[in-house]
Order: sequence, then structure tokens, then C-alpha cells
Amino acid sequence: MQAGLLERARRIRLMIFDVDGVLTDGSLQFGPDGEAMKTFNVLDGHGIKLLMQTGVETAIISARQSPIVARRAADLGIPHVQQGVDNKLVAFERLLAQTGLNAADCGYVGDDVIDLPILTRVGTAFSVPNGHSEVRARVHLVTQAGGGRGAAREICDLILRARGDYDRVIASYLP
Repeated sequence: MQAGLLERARRIRLMIFDVDGVLTDGSLQFGPDGEAMKTFNVLDGHGIKLLMQTGVETAIISARQSPIVARRAADLGIPHVQQGVDNKLVAFERLLAQTGLNAADCGYVGDDVIDLPILTRVGTAFSVPNGHSEVRARVHLVTQAGGGRGAAREICDLILRARGDYDRVIASYLP
């Protein structure tokens, strides 16, 4: 892994996640009453929790509005959730104002062109292999795992390793 990426990841104080295509595989399923259903990966969720345990703040910025996302964020304890966002850059700037952080101290993972305004401003930009080609060409790392298939966990583990927290976090699970 390149040293520049580790240095960028070490600076992350706020990790921001897109939802569809990142925390999910991007598929939308509809129930018999028209309700949208999404599938989340438990490894991703636990990685986000581990990240928060080490003091890294987390957030979700999503163009879609979904009570399922609100529920998942609440289950994980993600404090900053902005949904139904037409302009993700405005949401990002609002998040920076709320947290008092600079863009350079943030990481963001997105998969489509709507994410580019944030991806081109954060200190560390990530995408997934199933992301749009314009996005993959402009990020610091494309994960090995796909969206909804462990990509968020891969990013969380990278940040934990870069910050020197990974071994301590894992050791807490060992006898």
C-alpha cells in the first residue's frame, strides 16, 4: 500500500459514507406494498462501530430518503445523517460547519457522479469497484470489495491501521 494513502487515511477525523452502491450493492427491492428494501453488510456495520470507538466521527450523505437508512444509522450510532440530498456538496459543507472540521480531515466513499463534488474536496476519497468509471478515476483508492459486500469494512480497517489503532482494537476480542 502506498505511503501517501496511509498518510491521508491517518488524517481522517470524519468518515462519510454514501449508501446506495456503497453500504448496499445498489439494488433496490420493493415489497408488496411498494416499500423499498435494502440489504446491509454486518461486517461493514461492525467496521463503522470500531472506527467510532477510536474517535473517528462518521456520517451518511445520501441522495435518497429512506426510513431503512435512518434505522441502520441509528442501530450503528452514526450521529450525522443527511438524506434526500439533491446537492451533496451543500450537505458536505453543512457537515463541516457542524463538526468544525476541514475537508482535508475527511474521508468520503461514493460510487456515482453525484458524489464527485465531495470526492474531489476531501482529504481521502474512496470508491468501490462497481462505481462509475468517472468516480473510480478520481479517487485515492478503489476498494477490492464491492459496495454492500465489505467495501466499508475494508476502508474502516485501512483507517484503523493507518492511525495505529487496528491491533489494539482486534486485541480486545482476543483472549
